[in-house]
Amino acid sequence: MKRGQPRSQSRSAARLAAVQALYQQEMEGTPLPRLLKEFHDHRLGATIEDAQYHDAEVDFFNDIVMGVDARRAELDTLIAGRLAEGWSLERLDRAMRAILRAGAYELLARADVPVGSVISEYVDVAHAFYDRRESGFVNGLLDAIAKETRS
Repeated sequence: MKRGQPRSQSRSAARLAAVQALYQQEMEGTPLPRLLKEFHDHRLGATIEDAQYHDAEVDFFNDIVMGVDARRAELDTLIAGRLAEGWSLERLDRAMRAILRAGAYELLARADVPVGSVISEYVDVAHAFYDRRESGFVNGLLDAIAKETRS
């Protein structure tokens, strides 16, 4: 994190990068150590195609990516239990699964982060990939998970 950069901005960047890493992992089956190294060396805080990416809080990024990887089955069960009847996790596209897994992980494992922050941050991440409808879906699903896991 650069000196003077607000922590919230570096955490926002870490969340977006974590979702991108989880998406890549699911797309390509990249082993976790190689995936983390690639993001540390080439993505976090880098300039890609003339776009400067904010420095991400590396430990926070690592925690999300490694936590989702370690607890994927538990997270998937939690998410699938909140989907509408007739829907399955497999029906959601990979980016949506990555967003929901990362958000659910934070709600389960990061009690130090307020529920409202987790939900609003992943709604913002969803805006990077989707229109308003999908962002509302992320909001509703993470809110339902929060009510169960943080009560």
